[in-house]
Amino acid sequence: MNRPTSIASDSDRAARLSNVALLYYGEGLTQSEIAKRLKVSRVTIVNLLREARELGIVQIRVDGQQLKESTLARKLRETYGLADVYISDTFEDGGTGRTSHLRQLGRVAAMAFLDIVEPGDRVGVAWGETILALSEELPRAHVENVEVNQLIGSMISDRVPASENCTIRIASQIGAQCYTLHAPALASSSELAVLFRAEPTIAAQLERLKTLDLAVYSIGNVADDTHMVAAGMAGLDELENARAAGAAGILCCRYVNPEGEECHVPPTDRLIAAELDSLRVAKKRFLVVCGTDRLTATRAALKGGLATHLCVNAELGRALLE
Repeated sequence: MNRPTSIASDSDRAARLSNVALLYYGEGLTQSEIAKRLKVSRVTIVNLLREARELGIVQIRVDGQQLKESTLARKLRETYGLADVYISDTFEDGGTGRTSHLRQLGRVAAMAFLDIVEPGDRVGVAWGETILALSEELPRAHVENVEVNQLIGSMISDRVPASENCTIRIASQIGAQCYTLHAPALASSSELAVLFRAEPTIAAQLERLKTLDLAVYSIGNVADDTHMVAAGMAGLDELENARAAGAAGILCCRYVNPEGEECHVPPTDRLIAAELDSLRVAKKRFLVVCGTDRLTATRAALKGGLATHLCVNAELGRALLE
């Protein structure tokens, strides 16, 4: 007896997943009702629905417009003069740790991103666990004639994959042209950083970052476990010097003070990344932040005009109004 080809098997599997998805999302049957109809266990249906989502057979899209209609979002818009605010809420049965809050924020930020990005936009994407969460939750949704650019040179952290991953994934999900920054985020010396920035390919990419329509980034605090230290970009002594110089947060690997202005302290002279003044020129500046431990940093970014659109979890949103 001939064995069925893998193509046929894959096709049959995809068809089965599609049918289960239609019963659940289309007809509104419960998982138990579908299990009874197909004569399988409810656990099997749960797994099939999960597989359908993971394979992209089911694309769940929540209207981003609805995520900005809460009273909290309205108050934040009015208080900080923002174009739009999107609030992420973690419910009682959704977990209480940072991982749970971050994943839900990623979902909301992904829907907000699709609400903000427009055909023809030149987009800049930063790095970090928050932007990674956004990229991982972004569904496939083609947007015409968009290009996505890496805002920070390449680096690797124990917490987050290489910095270009966020840029590549977002570009892939919306069918955009992708421009990565072919340089390390941090050179070993300021002299070498100058040479890197002068390289024609890198110079052209950095020049591109001065004409963004949409910039997407987060801001970190200046605690000892910040990404700058975790990624080996700054030692604790340099971090302490930055705090002494008034640093309140870190945005695109640049220290900012409580006014949202850059603190020019090491390792800024060795950094290869978008400049804050370039980010301020972007028509849409989308700041995504999770956690009240980023409160001071978030206020600094807002005060410094580094956000036109904001996505935060509810706890941080309420703290910003206190």
